[in-house]
Amino acid sequence: MTTPLHIVCPHCDAVNRVPSERLGEGPTCGKCQFELFTGKPVDLSSARFLKHVERSDIPVLVDFWAPWCGPCRTMAPFYAQATQRLEPRIRVVKVDTEANQDIGARHAIRSIPTLALFRGGREVARQAGAMDANNILAWVQGHLSRQ
Repeated sequence: MTTPLHIVCPHCDAVNRVPSERLGEGPTCGKCQFELFTGKPVDLSSARFLKHVERSDIPVLVDFWAPWCGPCRTMAPFYAQATQRLEPRIRVVKVDTEANQDIGARHAIRSIPTLALFRGGREVARQAGAMDANNILAWVQGHLSRQ
């Protein structure tokens, strides 16, 4: 048996311990009983962002975006498609930089959309500009294989 992974619930933000070999079995949160992986990007606010990035043992892919951004809206369905293929190995989240300006400033987001990949609480890769689902997947897998 492997060491359990810490997975932050996308619903109640509780930190759950899940054996890595059981990630694909639809684990549920021990606190709220909802599924830990929904196949959809998780919208995070400033208050929730740090917990998800710092406490999660799986990589976290962040889409920094804004509702007024045309390329962000164009990329949104592709990002959702990529989410279905990346979970449960990776937590996929979205941060509205208009509503959560402190996060954008803290991470020096200069253009949107910007994807950032976090592992162990640290940013390991960043890419600005809209991408389709296949390019998102290739970009993520390329950076994770280097780790």
